[in-house]
Amino acid sequence: MEMRSIQRVAVLGAGTMGSRIAAHFANAGIPVDLLDIVVPGAPDRNAAAKKGLEAAWKGRPGGFFTTDGVARVTPGNFEDDLGRVAACDWILEAITENLELKRALWTRVEQLRAPDSIVSTNTSGIPLSRISEGFSDGFRRHFLGTHFFNPPRYLQLCEVIPGVATAPEILAGVGEFLERRLGKGVVPCKDTPNFIANRIGAFWGSTSFQYTMEDAFTIEEVDALTGSLIGLPNSASFRLIDIVGADIWVHVGNNLHGMVPDDPWRHRFLAHPVFEEMLKRNWLGDKTGQGFYKRVGPEKAIHAMNLQTFEYAPAAKPKFASVEQARLLEDLPARLRAMVAASDKAGSFLWKLFRDVMVYSAERIPEISDTIVEVDRAMRWGYAHTFGPFELWDALGFVETARRIEKDGLALPDSVTTMLERGAKSFYRSADESGTPRTDYFDLNRSLYARVPERPGVIVLSDVKRARGTVKTNAGASLIDIGEGVLCLEFHSKMNSLGDDQMSLIHAAFDETNKGFQALVIGNQGELFSAGANLMMVLLVAREQEWDDLNLAIHRFQQSIMAVKYAPVPTVVAAHGRALGGGCEIVLSGQRVQASAELYAGLVEVGVGLIPGGGGCKEMILRHGDPKKVFETVGYAKVSSSADNAKELGLLDASAGISMNPARLIADARAAAVAMVPSYRPAAPRTNIKVAGEPGIALLKMGAWIGHQGGYITDYDLVIAGKLAHILCGGRLSAESEVSEQYLLDLEREAFLSLCGDPRTQARMEHMLKTGKPLRN
Repeated sequence: MEMRSIQRVAVLGAGTMGSRIAAHFANAGIPVDLLDIVVPGAPDRNAAAKKGLEAAWKGRPGGFFTTDGVARVTPGNFEDDLGRVAACDWILEAITENLELKRALWTRVEQLRAPDSIVSTNTSGIPLSRISEGFSDGFRRHFLGTHFFNPPRYLQLCEVIPGVATAPEILAGVGEFLERRLGKGVVPCKDTPNFIANRIGAFWGSTSFQYTMEDAFTIEEVDALTGSLIGLPNSASFRLIDIVGADIWVHVGNNLHGMVPDDPWRHRFLAHPVFEEMLKRNWLGDKTGQGFYKRVGPEKAIHAMNLQTFEYAPAAKPKFASVEQARLLEDLPARLRAMVAASDKAGSFLWKLFRDVMVYSAERIPEISDTIVEVDRAMRWGYAHTFGPFELWDALGFVETARRIEKDGLALPDSVTTMLERGAKSFYRSADESGTPRTDYFDLNRSLYARVPERPGVIVLSDVKRARGTVKTNAGASLIDIGEGVLCLEFHSKMNSLGDDQMSLIHAAFDETNKGFQALVIGNQGELFSAGANLMMVLLVAREQEWDDLNLAIHRFQQSIMAVKYAPVPTVVAAHGRALGGGCEIVLSGQRVQASAELYAGLVEVGVGLIPGGGGCKEMILRHGDPKKVFETVGYAKVSSSADNAKELGLLDASAGISMNPARLIADARAAAVAMVPSYRPAAPRTNIKVAGEPGIALLKMGAWIGHQGGYITDYDLVIAGKLAHILCGGRLSAESEVSEQYLLDLEREAFLSLCGDPRTQARMEHMLKTGKPLRN
């Protein structure tokens, strides 16, 4: 039985999850029917669906890439429009967590759906067997669970759960569609309470709360300990509950407690009296304006709740000596080991939290998953943890940690005891073969190491480097052989900032292509593509007034960017996350770009008192020819909200490829580079770029002056705007003219140098380096 092609989707339920799931299907180019109830007394029978659609568009973070996505969603209601499901290839239910309501809706849908359409539920707590009980064999063969995580656009995890009779072809086909078209990290789950991520996540949160109360921590202290310090999102513990909603948190915990009668840790899921009091006061978190935190006054100052008195006070900035020392360690495993080794209150808290979560996770194998791999992936992709529980155990040291757990008086799971008896040193181990990266994991069911299945279409650069080494490397960049005759230039400096290390390897990469490589990919798998030029270096040189050195550095940067644009071999830029300033200029220079769907690109130099100096202005004029549009994009430091939006802003070419799944980006870029090889011919630098000259400069300056008069830009912004207008219009030319790329590069370099010499620019750079925020001077 083949799964039908997915051309149209119906999402039933336009609440927080349903509307945002619909938005993400639309982001992938799939038309969606978004249906919900008819609100009694509402003049618009589609009011519920339209409200959800509007929330998905206007909410922050937004669910849609661009307005084009909004147009792909058609709102409707269950009374008038349920018949639309007959034309849909996939019908996904995301209504309230009520078994009777779900079954009643599915009963109606079963009479209307196409016989081979996929039917799935987004339930997170109701067994699939109870939802589908009594339905036809054809329905149940096509029925499964697809549990998305909120917000679906940003959290990669989708748990896929088979029903009692789901056809294997449907499970495989849906999983592949989710992975390729929606960009999901798919984790197969068993039909157990809360599946994998929320089972472990609920235990993590409830355990954190238990030790918060037992050891008399404040919420600020716990959030300082359980965020980026240990590789978790900044939402940490209590901020996360405010985002989720205290009512949801309590419901999930109490519901889970009742559904796992044989779980010896189940008492931890029950709501603490603190939560009960918060629910009485309707302090539910963000949706009611206050929870563990609230914002106060016109300045929106953050106040935190006292867990004993329920009074609010300005949020404190906790300080622990162990934390201050650990933060000096950039390597996360080393930082984690330092924290659990600390003898103070903070170290004790984290050790007990980690210990309990690791033991609990090991005890849940094979109940919730047959392998540790799926548990780790679920926590990384669904909760954005850097390490899943078994990866965390390895990072702390498997044997040492197991012995410490025993010393604390906790019994190790039998499967872990067997691991120790068999001499295993870790849950995961490298098993590379002849330069091909491979990884083994310890199968806790069979008590032996097994191979982690390959993920087709996924290249992990750190694994490739481990298996093959590098072709060439320095402190800030590496050249890696990623196969098929393609070289990858990887940046790995702090924030992937750009300097001599990266520029030297750009030129080295093209030297290496003479030794057997047929194409180049410029990409990395850090948190961001590149934050731009090394601002600290620029500021130091400017303060020392080493203008010849700075001029040479800018020239070298420009020529490196030009080398990418006019490379002797096909060169694809694989951009993801933030690509700012000089990072954006590399994107603009790419012969072809393969972008992650989540691309936040922008020429943001004006925020530090500069203008793009590496060819950004030149490339934007080449793309648009309209200095006014470029002036607004660069002058207001516009940053794209997605790759699709980057195309709208002209920061990406319309032909750029987009990878919905970030894990596939490097492989997609390699495929694009290989496809270019047969017909590739290097182009020549342009000498016929049309510029407007002084008449255009006057018009742009007039626009800037109006902005200044309206209070939108400062006096110094006006100065920078004049420099920008000068470049975009080709400098002091009496009329429209044609100029070369090098001519515009020279104008950029001249303006960049002159601004670096201004104390106001230096103040902006210093402020950005100290605070991470722009200075309006």
